[in-house]
Amino acid sequence: MFDTKDIKLISEGASFDVKAFLVKLLGHWKIFLLSMSIAMYWAYHVNIRKESIYGMDASIVVKDDSNPMFSNNTSLTFNWGGTSDKVQTVITTLRSRTHNEKVVDKLQYYINYLRKGDYFYPDAYGTIPFKAVINKQRGQLANTHIRIKPISNTEFEFEVDFGEAKEAMLFHYSDYSTSVVKTPGKKFFSKFKFNQEINLPFFNGQITLDSSKPLNLNEDIYIQFIDFNGAVGAYRGIGVNTDAKALSVIILDMQGSNKARLVEYLNSTVTILRENELNSKNLFAVNTIRFIDSTLNVIEGQLKNTESDLKNFRKNTNVYELEGGGVKLSEEITSLDLEQDNVKRKLAFYNFLKSYLEKNTDYSKLPAPAVAGIEDPNVISNVSRLIQLSIERAEKTFTVKNQNLYKELDSQMESIKKVLLNNIESSKNALAIDLRSINGRISKAEGSINQLPEKEQDYIDITRKYELKEKIYSTFLEKRSEADIVKAASVSDIEFIDSAKDVGGGFRGPKRTINYVLAMIVGFFLPFLYVLIIALADTNINTTQEILQLTKIPIIGVIGKKNTENNLSVFEKPKSPLAESFRAIRSSLQFLSKKHNVEGTKILMLTSSISGEGKSFCSINLATVFALSEKKTVIVGLDLRKPKIFGDFKVNNNLGVVNYLVGQKTVDEIIYKSHIPNLDIITSGPIPPNPSELLMSDAMGELIAELKTKYDYIILDTPPVGLVADALELSHFADATLYVVRQAYTKRGMLSVVNEKHMRGELKNVSIIFNGFQNKAKYGYGYGYGYGYGAYGYGYGAYYEEEKRPKTIKEKILDMLGLSKSKNS
Repeated sequence: MFDTKDIKLISEGASFDVKAFLVKLLGHWKIFLLSMSIAMYWAYHVNIRKESIYGMDASIVVKDDSNPMFSNNTSLTFNWGGTSDKVQTVITTLRSRTHNEKVVDKLQYYINYLRKGDYFYPDAYGTIPFKAVINKQRGQLANTHIRIKPISNTEFEFEVDFGEAKEAMLFHYSDYSTSVVKTPGKKFFSKFKFNQEINLPFFNGQITLDSSKPLNLNEDIYIQFIDFNGAVGAYRGIGVNTDAKALSVIILDMQGSNKARLVEYLNSTVTILRENELNSKNLFAVNTIRFIDSTLNVIEGQLKNTESDLKNFRKNTNVYELEGGGVKLSEEITSLDLEQDNVKRKLAFYNFLKSYLEKNTDYSKLPAPAVAGIEDPNVISNVSRLIQLSIERAEKTFTVKNQNLYKELDSQMESIKKVLLNNIESSKNALAIDLRSINGRISKAEGSINQLPEKEQDYIDITRKYELKEKIYSTFLEKRSEADIVKAASVSDIEFIDSAKDVGGGFRGPKRTINYVLAMIVGFFLPFLYVLIIALADTNINTTQEILQLTKIPIIGVIGKKNTENNLSVFEKPKSPLAESFRAIRSSLQFLSKKHNVEGTKILMLTSSISGEGKSFCSINLATVFALSEKKTVIVGLDLRKPKIFGDFKVNNNLGVVNYLVGQKTVDEIIYKSHIPNLDIITSGPIPPNPSELLMSDAMGELIAELKTKYDYIILDTPPVGLVADALELSHFADATLYVVRQAYTKRGMLSVVNEKHMRGELKNVSIIFNGFQNKAKYGYGYGYGYGYGAYGYGYGAYYEEEKRPKTIKEKILDMLGLSKSKNS
């Protein structure tokens, strides 16, 4: 029937078809829609279950300003070091546990104020008109919500749900300890007045009103006491960084769910830092004032005693007679006494300083050397440096765990102490020489005084003591006044550039838009991966395009999905698109018969690669369309191993081809008349032990010859060529071989079998019927098939299609998921 020389047969491997894959993705749009809808629903619930996080910031500058009251010879100054050292110290301090403990304790951030939300308890700090003022010496209920509900402007409800717990833990914020208290094992409920002192086993304090905020009656607010160390740990995460363009500028940044807390904490942490820095800066002056005050107390008592002695002497003596001869000597010896006291004071300070250095390791309490009149720049600078290093080491005790840094500071202090002790010894030696000289001059002056009358000597002695104490007292008062001026004029080296302030905005997260984008990506990626895996793992033939890639054997027709329970689809629904596809194949076969001048009976052999590809279904329906066109047609069941066609026609398989081939029956005896006009059936009959030998016998040729005298068309339903060789033995009887390929069932590798057999001439005039075709994008192409002469079969399907029953819910779900299967088998 066909000219095989016009067909160039080659075997080609199928490559990955990107276009088909993209269309396949579109075919699974319902899965994509479902997946992305679920992902978006998940993202929505993730977003609403997360608290909004805000970020607040503040900026400060670390200056290196001098006290405006300092002069070049002022000896009470204290220098922290260069600006760079100050900045690093400030950064370390802001992150330290000790500093943050002070801030948390001052702000009482170990108390949470909460509202009850749908999914969590949002922080209500700064928005409620009351707060808890607690007694730190008493225990407070740990980690449990205390419900506070205002019911009037003066009264509120107080409730704690203990459940069935018989004990509860308490926090003691005075020493950060914990204890356990017995509970009622149920809800505790009571009413109290605002500002009333409440003393309960698990709460000690009062709830005070803030008149600046409106009181919302019947609103539940929850108070929760948390671990102090845990609260401090949470706030130690403050971001502290220097400005890249100005290294003396520090940027502070915090994130949290409550902007009021963030603003207050940032401003408070800087305020406390400034206070501590100023206190450290004034420590030298404070120590000096303390030293002077203690000295003044002693001198003041001595001055009062000498003043009393002078008054008593003057009462009983005419001092005017005594002043004449001894005035000059009195002034001289008073001047020498002051010089002597100045040297002794210096020596006393040096002895005190030496003893302190040898017995102590904390040098931050040393007074200024200037208080004793010491002006040696080496001693002054070394004492100042020693105090600075001592303070620096104390500040880093809780902030730095690097022992090498401690060793370095200790080494520096030890070196300075050694130098200072050497300075003390050399200064004391020089002062001892000065003291001997002064003592000699005093002895000479006293010798001159001894020559005066006794009354005059007594007057000079009392006056001498009084003037000395008065001069010393005045000197110390002057030094104290200088220290007070220095302290009062001191300003902090840390100043705000921008304090923290809620000006709106500051939103940091969660990034809800990103969550939705990620949900979209995940929602798309999962079904994409699913389709990709299916596409890569799918070795079945799904489209006509794949057939054309694998073989050059022409496609004579495409058969749709079976629309009936049995295989008599054309007869039961003659106006369906399925019936039209078989009519299209009939027309193509008739056209080719005329083209190649095939006269008389036409014999068509239908085969496939394996069982289940719809070979018998195609045989029955192709025979039906010939019979309905008033052509005498017979279907011969030659699949002797697995007979099928008898069941659809409701005949038995007791007699058939096997009975004729073994000589038991005649042709007329094995022919069954069907209920379809012009269509007869010859079943295969009993399953023989030697089917191949029977089909190769001469009786088979005789059967075909006799049938050709009776019928216009003979349809041979043969076994699959991929499993047995029976069909090859029958191919020489056929005018054309129709090779059935089923969509989503036949493996791609199966076509190599028919290619090979066609090239060897074992099958002739081969055409392919593509069976079970569903025109859905899930198979790769949604633009139809249009191959062979049956291309119009679906073009007019809508006109002929009969009314269909509504699909069940199960069928709709299977169709949506792309899991419905063809029934053509």
